[in-house]
Amino acid sequence: MQPALTENTRAAETTEMAKPEAKPEAKPAGKRRAWRKVLLSSAVFLVVLLLLPMKASAATVNVDVNGQGVNTLEIIEMMTILALLPTILIMTSCFTRIIIVLSFLRNALGLQSTPPNQVLVGISLFLSLFIMSPVVAKINTEAYQPYKESKITQQQFMQKASEPLKEFMLKNTKTQDLSLFRSLGKIKDDVAPKDLSITVVIPAFMTSELKRAFIIGFLLYIPFLVIDMIVSSTLMSMGMVMLPPNMVSMPFKLLLFILVDGWDLLFKTLATSFNL
Repeated sequence: MQPALTENTRAAETTEMAKPEAKPEAKPAGKRRAWRKVLLSSAVFLVVLLLLPMKASAATVNVDVNGQGVNTLEIIEMMTILALLPTILIMTSCFTRIIIVLSFLRNALGLQSTPPNQVLVGISLFLSLFIMSPVVAKINTEAYQPYKESKITQQQFMQKASEPLKEFMLKNTKTQDLSLFRSLGKIKDDVAPKDLSITVVIPAFMTSELKRAFIIGFLLYIPFLVIDMIVSSTLMSMGMVMLPPNMVSMPFKLLLFILVDGWDLLFKTLATSFNL
């Protein structure tokens, strides 16, 4: 009788142990389903609340820009232009050449993060504003002020504002690069450069800017490369193989850059390299 009792008690214990384990698994599943239903219903409710007022008030909304009514498509176009405005200004100005040349200079000096990126971007931005001040003044007098006084429409403003920028880009674009994008766009040769679309002028201008920036960067590297070669050969002849050449050559690079008044010379070269 004792073995039978022990088997019964063991079976009872196992059933009692199994019962509490099944309950905690069922409760979280039920709670999750309830939470999902609540979240789904609340999301549907919010969507309905957001959509119903828009449909009811769409006919009564009236947006005035510069004293004139503007429809929804024009508002979307204006917001898109404002979102792309920093990129457009960078791609159509002298900012690209300046920031690339400054980056080449920092790498040629062997400096990792001095000056930091924020300083390089700030210098490039304000130097670009200084160089392009005649273009900005022309856009202000010919496009912005008449548009502000409601003398021209938005389309006329965009057209008149793009003309000084296009003129600046054409003056600083190589004929080879302009011909390349002419052929890619299948544009006839008898079309004057000033009559080209701005979508053709911008990539040609950017290609020319990248070429000029890399040429200037190569010329900047040459004197500092000579210093590196002299220092490394001197260390090899002295048997100091374990000493890093960059550690020794960096003070001489900085000394050379300071003695020739490098910053003034660089900024003067950049400012005079643009055709205005």
